[in-house]
Amino acid sequence: MGSPLSQAGVFLIQTLFGFAIFIVLARIFLQLVRANFFNPICQFVVKITNPLLVPVKKIIPNIGRFDTAAMLLAFVLQMVQTVLVLGLLGASLSVPALLALAVVNLIGTIFTFFFVVIIVQVILSWVSPYGDNPIAPVVNQLAAPIVDPIRRILPPVAGIDFSPMVAIILLHVTKILVIGYLTQLLR
Repeated sequence: MGSPLSQAGVFLIQTLFGFAIFIVLARIFLQLVRANFFNPICQFVVKITNPLLVPVKKIIPNIGRFDTAAMLLAFVLQMVQTVLVLGLLGASLSVPALLALAVVNLIGTIFTFFFVVIIVQVILSWVSPYGDNPIAPVVNQLAAPIVDPIRRILPPVAGIDFSPMVAIILLHVTKILVIGYLTQLLR
């Protein structure tokens, strides 16, 4: 488990790198859903990620709408986080195992990203039901690819939309299965 100091260090590393990875993933998915980049939230994401991504984009081009440079940056951040955490805990891995663990952790972070997006969408629907908050349209666009197919199958009942709850359950079950199987493959 480690000393309290190493536990605090692990927490700080996971928090800081987790935030950075979330921002980079937000940029990737905002591009994929064709979000309005004049929105202040989108502008924040672009401005905060541009210093690292602009040089990389000169070498690694996009594939269609998919930002390969941003995905590479997210992967590198995940790998650095994994190395730092393992270092603080006094553990080490071979390079192939480290790369595989970073991929598994990044996939888990992507699931968590969409889980958070849907939770924020639900909270905003309670707090600001008319969407007058600048984050609401962005969050709705990010959640739409997951929530809308469920909404088509399960329409609102008596004015209550259960699709976000079903989406969260399905995301969590899928995350357990995917991460579980990938982790078994690594052993």
